[in-house]
Amino acid sequence: MIRHIVIFTLKRPEDAPKVKALLDSCQGLVPGMHEFDVGIKTEGLEANADVVLISTFEDAAALAAYQPHPHHEGVVAQIREMAASRHVLDYFC
Repeated sequence: MIRHIVIFTLKRPEDAPKVKALLDSCQGLVPGMHEFDVGIKTEGLEANADVVLISTFEDAAALAAYQPHPHHEGVVAQIREMAASRHVLDYFC
């Protein structure tokens, strides 16, 4: 299994619900995607970012199929316009 975590800081934090909706639309795009959870910063809880995606893929092939998927690429292009920074960590779990 590979866990794929992406953390975004947005230019406008109020865009977090829109980014969440965009990311949520990627759930189930490819076979081998097992978990897919998107969270946004919650007032009153510690956070130094605005949006996080935590997903789990069966193997490297499933993650490799997800990344160039046309729908995913469209979502990435939209989020890129709203993001001030993006951090990624992929690891075997």
